[in-house]
Amino acid sequence: MKVRVILFLLGVWCVLLAAAYTQDPASAALPSAPSAAKQDAAQPPKSAAPPPQTANSQPQTANSQPQTTPQTPPAAGPSQPATAPPPDGSAPPDAAAPQDESVATIVKRVNEVNVVFTVTDKHGRYVRDLKKNDFKIIDDSKPVLEIRSFRAETDLPLEAGLLIDASNSIRDRFKFEQEAAIEFLNQTLRRKYDRAFVVGFDATPEVTQDFTDSTEALSIGVRALRPGGGTALFDALYFACREKLLKSSPNGAVRRTIILLSDGDDNQSHVTREEAIDMAERAEVVVYTISTNLMGSGGKHGDKILERIAEATGGRSYVPFQLTEVANAFAAIQEELRSQYAISYKPADFRLDGRYRTIEIAAKQKGLRVRSRPGYYAPVQ
Repeated sequence: MKVRVILFLLGVWCVLLAAAYTQDPASAALPSAPSAAKQDAAQPPKSAAPPPQTANSQPQTANSQPQTTPQTPPAAGPSQPATAPPPDGSAPPDAAAPQDESVATIVKRVNEVNVVFTVTDKHGRYVRDLKKNDFKIIDDSKPVLEIRSFRAETDLPLEAGLLIDASNSIRDRFKFEQEAAIEFLNQTLRRKYDRAFVVGFDATPEVTQDFTDSTEALSIGVRALRPGGGTALFDALYFACREKLLKSSPNGAVRRTIILLSDGDDNQSHVTREEAIDMAERAEVVVYTISTNLMGSGGKHGDKILERIAEATGGRSYVPFQLTEVANAFAAIQEELRSQYAISYKPADFRLDGRYRTIEIAAKQKGLRVRSRPGYYAPVQ
């Protein structure tokens, strides 16, 4: 009997020893498998993918990225995967980024007003060596509270839109105007600093080259234009300001410019001239116009339309007397773009009411003339 009990106890002990032995390899294997925290960090190659995408696309959204990063560190910091929401796909980290960026942009516009302007002497020559204390700025009939920055042209990137009338009315001189426009782009754009796009228009606007800093790609876009159809000039200007320049996201302050090459005639637009000007003002775009109405072509009405657009946005209108002077007009615009000042300031009595506010910039030195856009629309809260 005692022998049986001893054998029974030995058997139980062997069973327990075997069980303990089988558990050790399992427990030893656990550290090599992801823990719950590590799974959260490693599981979202789906949700971990957005941060690299955001970094890659930073040149297009860089203006708001530095502002949103402090406000939403989980969305940009290295600890994002660990703080990501449960893996139900309901709120990926990058889903909130556009909302944060738009908020940051609004805050920036509330705090300051940016104006680009030129100064000429009594002979029409550009004055390039002035300082911020050489100017007096009046915003909505009141002196500004503070000048926050003052820069020369070389400090600011250029965003340019080239709008070329491709209607039947300019068919006979279209080739020469294309080559003049290409030469302008080659001489003006700085690689990795400025960028431009090309829009041709007849009855409808067509983007033949989107924003790029490649003058080769822009040249291809210009040469791709083919004349034909009616003319919707105001629609094209409205489209370029609203869909391209107003929606662009540069890194900091930029100069936004449109060079409009047309005869000024419009017979198919859905928006009016003043509505197109209004959109240019909202997008803070300076419009330069080059008339394709050569001397004796009877296009004075169209020239006055182009002049109105340029003056209302702080630009300048050029009316060449002969075809070869189109290239001279482009060269004059290029010189002006290299002779600009940019100033940002804080207005007095500023309200988020969407109201139009006037701008007056005057040089304290006598005999100098300042040309800038006449005003802007305050943001709406």
